[in-house]
Amino acid sequence: MTVQYNHLSTTTYFSRRHFVAAMGAATVVSPLLAQESKPLAPVISLTGSKIKVAIVGCGGRGTFIASLLKQHGGYEITAVADYFQAKADKMGQSFGLAKERCFSGLNGYKRALETKPDVLAIMSPPFFHPEQAAAAVDAGVHVYLAKPIAVDVPGCRSIEATVKLAGEKKLSFLVDFQTRAMPVFQETIKRVHAGAIGELVFGEVSYHCGGFDRNAEHEGPEGRLGNWLFDKALSGDIITEQNIHSLDVMNWVCQTPPVSAYGTGGRKVRKHTGDCWDHFTVQFTYPNNVGIGFSSRQFDGHGTQPDGIVCRVFGSKGVLEAKYGGNVMIRGENFYRGGETKQIYKEGAFNNVLAFYDAIKKGDCSNLTVAPSVQSCLITIMGRKAAYTGKVITWDEIIKDTERLDGRLEGLRV
Repeated sequence: MTVQYNHLSTTTYFSRRHFVAAMGAATVVSPLLAQESKPLAPVISLTGSKIKVAIVGCGGRGTFIASLLKQHGGYEITAVADYFQAKADKMGQSFGLAKERCFSGLNGYKRALETKPDVLAIMSPPFFHPEQAAAAVDAGVHVYLAKPIAVDVPGCRSIEATVKLAGEKKLSFLVDFQTRAMPVFQETIKRVHAGAIGELVFGEVSYHCGGFDRNAEHEGPEGRLGNWLFDKALSGDIITEQNIHSLDVMNWVCQTPPVSAYGTGGRKVRKHTGDCWDHFTVQFTYPNNVGIGFSSRQFDGHGTQPDGIVCRVFGSKGVLEAKYGGNVMIRGENFYRGGETKQIYKEGAFNNVLAFYDAIKKGDCSNLTVAPSVQSCLITIMGRKAAYTGKVITWDEIIKDTERLDGRLEGLRV
């Protein structure tokens, strides 16, 4: 599917760092929605009827995506689901839904599917993504899926099988990565692939940000679910849930998976709930002995730079510099100014909302966002396993991995 993305004119810069911090509180409303920004231009339905959407996951990301679907004009929110009834009710009320259209519990998404939506927008913790996506496609429903697609290799394989079935059933399936939906990233990396920086030599990739506050509203099993960002099984740890943004750019640039990875990390600064690490360092080795070093942190950097999501790749003729929310450019023999990406969080997501609508209306079920999303997720799991075990992990090993993370859902309402 080839999509021409619209360039939006917006005035609010809302960084991913601030958004993820906001998600640490289970009931928080995305700060973006509380700020003034230019409204996105409504889109006229190609058939005159709106696409009915059920939202699963009514936290920060779910609220944000729901707002973009509404602003688009071609979608209608017809049902919502969240484990916590209060969160489902709050979102439902904001879209004028009757209480019987607001579902809760672990199986709330199943009841949302029973309302016969056209689309299931899955914004729940990543642990649940494979199961919920499979249920949607089985029900004949299109899928709009937040990253990461899964938390383990079996989950990635489940998504692959689900997308294969989606194609057979003529259903659209989109994974929402903002960077890949941005024209300046697309053009710059296209130039890299055409040889603008020459032969790849080595690279540096990082995701550095501050820590997040825990949500103290719930205790016990519900407290763990309410603080899923800090739970290894529910989130995939920070390298999969969050750092996938920088590792996906690395994957995009290299066009092939790494041969091997080794690394370390730990939990030395974070003191509150959960078992997620607060930092990772991993060395990925690509074909032709190209090394790319990766590092991440989720604690105060005390003003050190670079901060945020950064990718630098050095080649024989130049250097790619790419920052989520900053400059994307090529230095060297084939200099390319590229541009700023200050609006990437909102603009990238809205470009995906546009592309998804276009795909559904045109019957396009090529679903080209999925394969690279699966590969990027596998790369994060490869790095995580290398750091957890202290061993060199090869790509051949990771694609055969059968370990399933235990979500430990005992004691939660269905």
